[in-house]
Order: sequence, then C-alpha cells, then structure tokens
Amino acid sequence: MAAPITNIKKQQITEEQLKEQKLDNLKQLLSDQEEAVNQVLRIMAELNDIGALEAAMKLLEAKEEVAHVALGQLTRKPVTNIINNLMGVAGALTELSPETTTKLIDGLNSGVEEANKALESDEKVSAFKLVKMLNDPDVNRALNFGVHFLKGLGKGLKE
Repeated sequence: MAAPITNIKKQQITEEQLKEQKLDNLKQLLSDQEEAVNQVLRIMAELNDIGALEAAMKLLEAKEEVAHVALGQLTRKPVTNIINNLMGVAGALTELSPETTTKLIDGLNSGVEEANKALESDEKVSAFKLVKMLNDPDVNRALNFGVHFLKGLGKGLKE
C-alpha cells in the first residue's frame, strides 16, 4: 500500500514567472480583440493629430488650478441664482400633478394654434365682437380659468 501524503508542497511562482504569465494573458487578450485594439489606436492617433491628447495632458497637469477656476465660476452670484431658481422651479413642478401639467400644456398649444390662425386672417376685433365672444364656451372657460388663476396668484403674493 502507498504511504499517506503528509506533506503538500505549494508551488512557488517567481516574480519572473508571474510577469511572463501576465504577458501571455495580455498577448492573448490583444489577439482576441485585435479589431477593437486597432480602433482604439486609430482614435488615439486622431486625438493626437488634432492636439486633444496634449490638451488633456495639460489639463491634468494643471488640475488644481482648473478646479479652482471652475469652483470660482460656479460660486458666482449669477450661477448660484440660476441653480436656486432651477431648484425652486423643480420643487414647484413636483407639486403639480402630471395630468394638470399635461392639460395645461395641451391648452397652451391649442391656444397658440388658434392665435396663429387669427393672425393669418388679420381680422379686426370690435368691442361688440369681444362681448359676443364671451358667450363662446371655450372663451368663457379660458376667462374663468384666467380670473381664478389671477385670484390665486394674488393670494400667493400676499403671503
């Protein structure tokens, strides 16, 4: 009968063998992805030809100065005002229901179409015609909306 194994020798890979193994893996990867590697090299050559690589290197070398300038620009009052306004508008939009927003935008689009038709006809609106238009349900609905919108706006401005 054979003697039991009591000692396991772990194969030690030298630094040179590890480098050789990594190099073989890299060669295999380059061989498998030859077309992609060629495309990357063509892109890099084009970027180098137009000076983009040099510009990127200069940016990286001056990263602290670039970051300082960028932060200086971002903290200017007009930029902070824009950011604050955008946040305020985004907050207001989150309070509106999507159905209401869609209905309002559809109404605005329809109104613009009607207004464009009226501009093309170049028709004059007399005081009598204006009073007569109040009987039109669509005009009355828009006036009712506008009046109540102004009332709500006034309440909001008072607070």
